[in-house]
Amino acid sequence: MADSDPGDNDGSGERSGDGTGHRARLRHRLAAGGGDALLDHELIEYLLALAIPRRDTKPLAKQLLREFGGIGGVLTAPGDALARIPGMGETSVAAIKIAQAAAIRLLQAPVADRPVLANWQALLDYLRGRMAHEAVEHVRVLHLNTKNMLIRDELMSRGSIDEAAVHVREVIRRAIDLGSAAIILVHNHPSGDPSPSRADIDLTRAIAAAGKPLNVVVHDHLIVGAKGHVSLRAQGLL
Repeated sequence: MADSDPGDNDGSGERSGDGTGHRARLRHRLAAGGGDALLDHELIEYLLALAIPRRDTKPLAKQLLREFGGIGGVLTAPGDALARIPGMGETSVAAIKIAQAAAIRLLQAPVADRPVLANWQALLDYLRGRMAHEAVEHVRVLHLNTKNMLIRDELMSRGSIDEAAVHVREVIRRAIDLGSAAIILVHNHPSGDPSPSRADIDLTRAIAAAGKPLNVVVHDHLIVGAKGHVSLRAQGLL
């Protein structure tokens, strides 16, 4: 479906008529007060307006928020899922995904620049922004050097709605290949509840045991979800 509808354009990239004044007000509020000045639906509305300049994008923005459960769900929704919403085309999907990519880069920067263990909150913010709203389970492995600096953030597995296949030997082999001194395991729970399962605990302990004789330390296993996060080490489970 095309992203834009027929209509006049006043040359400013906004639809002529009553939509122009509304978008101008959103733009002025954004410029004066930053992102906090706009509601979630207004942020998505204005983002879509940049991609679909000849349409009233407020109804579409509200529909996206309902469909995906909030702004986090909208930004992290797969492109094909976004494209199934009536009124969303390639350009508007791209606008959503570029906003997500920019947000992730912003959260990732402080994690890459400082020792991870000394910048724990920044790491949690990055991981929640990247994974908490994913619709399927993802397992990532963060590889650290001897100074606990991040040397690689890798997607190890992408699973179904409630599970992802992770093999102990593959995790440890990859750590050895990269020369990792330590790793942090991370995965998300699409249900939103970050409580660890018995399988989560058993897998973590198996990887830690396999890494110990090879001098690969498992610092933690973090589980993230829309409702928060859990550290297995903080819970005394590692």
